Amino acid sequence: MHSNSTKKEVNLPLVLLGFAGFTLFLLFVDLQPGYFIITKTAAIALLLAYLWVTESLPIGVTSLLPLVLFPLLGVSDGKDISNAYVNYVIFLYIGGFIMALAIEKWDLHRRIAIGILRILGGSHLKILAGFMVASAFLSMWMSNSATAMMMLPIAFSVILTLEKIYAESADNRGLSVGLLLSVAYGCSVGGIATLVGTPPNLAFARILNIIYPQAPEISFGQWFLFALPLTVIMFFVVLLVLFYMFPLKKKLELPAGYFKAEYKKLGAVSAEEKRVLILFIILIFLWVFRRPLTLGSFTIPGWSLLFPQADFINDGTVAIFMAVLLFLVPSTRKNENLVQWNIITKVPWGIVLLFGGGFALAQAVVDSGLATFIGEKLVGASEFSQFGLLTAVTGLMTVLTEFTSNTATTEMMLPIIAGLSDSIGVNPLFLMIPVTLAASMAFMFPIATPPNAVVFGTGRLKLMDMFKAGIIINIVSIFVITVFTLFWGTIVFEIDPNVLPAWADGVE
Repeated sequence: MHSNSTKKEVNLPLVLLGFAGFTLFLLFVDLQPGYFIITKTAAIALLLAYLWVTESLPIGVTSLLPLVLFPLLGVSDGKDISNAYVNYVIFLYIGGFIMALAIEKWDLHRRIAIGILRILGGSHLKILAGFMVASAFLSMWMSNSATAMMMLPIAFSVILTLEKIYAESADNRGLSVGLLLSVAYGCSVGGIATLVGTPPNLAFARILNIIYPQAPEISFGQWFLFALPLTVIMFFVVLLVLFYMFPLKKKLELPAGYFKAEYKKLGAVSAEEKRVLILFIILIFLWVFRRPLTLGSFTIPGWSLLFPQADFINDGTVAIFMAVLLFLVPSTRKNENLVQWNIITKVPWGIVLLFGGGFALAQAVVDSGLATFIGEKLVGASEFSQFGLLTAVTGLMTVLTEFTSNTATTEMMLPIIAGLSDSIGVNPLFLMIPVTLAASMAFMFPIATPPNAVVFGTGRLKLMDMFKAGIIINIVSIFVITVFTLFWGTIVFEIDPNVLPAWADGVE
């Protein structure tokens, strides 16, 4: 449940209730005698979780509280907490979002979506697949909520066209439900494929670096190599569930050439679309091939090795470089480039602050010893088999993310999972990666993700439609992520689950 921080006013009674609970916790709880800093950190963490879940304060405002509470309670230095809010992951997100806004500004997203649908055709299965492919591809690079909003008008034009053609058929609802869910679920499964596709992935990359400064960097290319096959598998799972769960009693097919005609309406490709598309392709190439990609004995060298200090360049560097180019490359309009400075107001700053607040919280949870404390309490999990342990943490995250902001939940859970890994002597990546992926596997409720909320808001589907399809996909996703991490993740990230790597050993 990402939400825009401007959507809700302050709910003062709920805020006061949260601070009352926070005060009582500090007065009457002492988690580890002699180490009251652990209790103070836990109190702040619980308060933030409560305010994020209830949204009684705008999410961006809640995310600023660590700047106040950690220094005031003597948990962390204000300078250190402030530094958590500005890092390369924040700039990776901002740069990627500016590219997404440029694509939206020049209507390139619509051309890509209708172009995909034109290729795939007009039968029921092909329409579902086409909308899912378009939604998944766009959400790899753009925010899931923006992608859902962009796809909705296209979905409605198809639904209304079919309703006109098959007015006598009483089974139009099955088509519209399946089509709308294909957009929402396509966004969720597409977002996991790239580091910028969904905020939990970026949160993972940064939190890993905070907790384990010596850990190998998770590059865009390495994540893409790992997660793209998972996206493909989940794509077919979702497609089959929607196709068979919302069947049509009568064969429906769009007239031949419908999408061709829709594409023709877009007119000739503009110079701006071409320029943005070229920069977009360059951005993807630079992200994917920045660092060497190693798979067994086969290695693709990274372009950053051409520079004397290859390690100085990160994915944030690339994102901002391409964003700057968007400001510099001219459009055919007089005195206007591909993007103008006023586009910066459309960046979701509430989410940017949510990242910062989460990173500050992660830093404090580790530094105070709270992560280790919780990890030691969960040490009984070491009796689980590898499969059982992965299934447990993935299942827990999948349930949590149905009811809370997936970014906030990821930022709360990852330090705890890291503490658990250290306590039971398991490679932290082995548990942190599936937990991150599970954060995006929210298919059951409208509040779970923005795309779910967007399609539910059309009034064309019932909550039970989403729940029925979502619960099946959720259960399958837990199994798929578990198996995938166990076999593919261990190869791509060179994980030996039973060995605590040198970069994680001795981290407090």
